[in-house]
Amino acid sequence: MLKKELVNEVTTELSLNKQDVSTALDIMLNTMESALKEERRIELRGFGSFAVRKRKARCTKNPKTGTIMDIPERKTIHFTMSKSLKEALIKN
Repeated sequence: MLKKELVNEVTTELSLNKQDVSTALDIMLNTMESALKEERRIELRGFGSFAVRKRKARCTKNPKTGTIMDIPERKTIHFTMSKSLKEALIKN
């Protein structure tokens, strides 16, 4: 689902202005981005949680060229779905 489709769904469901819904969604996403940059956990009850995790530095082999590459430590976002979302997905 694209952001535009999400805005259209919310607009239809709540009978609100598309611009207002789009602005609210932008504010929510910017707030979530700021929290993740500060390495804070975000929990949306009934949906799931987002957290920042660090991946260790490692050495790997490029399968195409065979050269050894050093991959530095990096941060990633980890999503854990809620129990209710997991159950809903399993039923379908």
